[in-house]
Amino acid sequence: MLLIKNGRVIDPKSQFDHICDVLIDGARIIKIAEDIEAADADIIDADGFVVAPGLVDIHVHFREPGQTHKEDIHTGALAAAAGGFTTVVMMANTSPTVSDVPTLKEVLNSAAKESIHIYANASVTQNFDGQNLTDFKELLAAGAVSFSDDGIPLQSSKVVREALDLAKANGSFIALHEEDPELNGILGFNEHIAADKFHFCGATGAAEYSMIARDAMIAYDRQAHLHIQHLSKAESVKVVEFAQKLGAEITAEAAPQHFSKTEELLLIKGSNAKMNPPLRTEKDRLAVIEGLKSGIISVIATDHAPHHADEKAVADMTKAPSGMTGLETSLSLGLTYLVETGELTLSELLSKMTVNPSSLYHFDAGYLAENGPADLVIFADKEERLISEQFFSKASNSPFIGEKLTGVVKYTICNGRIVYQQQ
Repeated sequence: MLLIKNGRVIDPKSQFDHICDVLIDGARIIKIAEDIEAADADIIDADGFVVAPGLVDIHVHFREPGQTHKEDIHTGALAAAAGGFTTVVMMANTSPTVSDVPTLKEVLNSAAKESIHIYANASVTQNFDGQNLTDFKELLAAGAVSFSDDGIPLQSSKVVREALDLAKANGSFIALHEEDPELNGILGFNEHIAADKFHFCGATGAAEYSMIARDAMIAYDRQAHLHIQHLSKAESVKVVEFAQKLGAEITAEAAPQHFSKTEELLLIKGSNAKMNPPLRTEKDRLAVIEGLKSGIISVIATDHAPHHADEKAVADMTKAPSGMTGLETSLSLGLTYLVETGELTLSELLSKMTVNPSSLYHFDAGYLAENGPADLVIFADKEERLISEQFFSKASNSPFIGEKLTGVVKYTICNGRIVYQQQ
């Protein structure tokens, strides 16, 4: 048994927020109360710390199979645990893509060896071809939790409609990376800084919000669940709000980088601040925060996208891959840029990183309750940390290296076992 003493226990699902103890036996929580005594239990003194549900990230890239020089499922799991995450969902843009049952089983077999809960999306289309749908029924039966061609937008409205219909028929949903390639220039550079500082056409806002508008209306017509990934524009938030008010079943996520920083970071951090969608303007950053506050955006997801240092270090930044490692800084960014600034309460932040993402997939995760799963994170919500180049991930492509952020993960517990402890 494991006994966590004297922590501030927060469960966003039930709105529980009290100083008390948590007693764990095996993979379940057996008691939450004040002054629990258990003579044979190992004790964690959580005095001064927050005890919360293990974090849930529904958007990670673990690069296995095919790109394990960037990351693999094992190092991704270590990074997740260090960031306080006990449940993650991997994207399908591996090599080969997760478009068939053998590849899906390969990644799930690898994931099953890890100490946290790791799920996998399958692709919407075969090998991301944008035209031929995968076998949703077969892939769901083999363990896929939903479908996404993340990294590649679905350009065909006909395919979007067919995919929404097929997902609905199988009790699932699709998650879309929204950008119209015909409206974009060089990815990773917001259109304003691309024109002003680099003198080329970058990634336009219209490419994102026009495609969100198209697909939201198709989802409304089909009465099917559509999840919008990593939206980054003020107009995108408005489009999602409009569709939700119309009655469309639309959910949306934002990445921590998009509520924390703007395009100006590219001039300071170079390719480590190059991502897709790119960092936008201050107006967009504030609009994403407003979307989180209002509930239009219900989920914070990292879009953890590790790349090898040599790939990011190319002389021509336009050739560097887009993306940043995100699992180990996500909670700190939320605490620093949302809670410390008074934009969200601590419980509101945690809801977007626990119960809300979990509920999309009906996971038994993201909450604290007696007889519930013993998946928890214990963290110091006021303690500062300096982000160093040392990550549990294989990658260190973070624009936040060298920055002081608030929030330090002390323990991550999954299935009743300590899977990370701060040294």
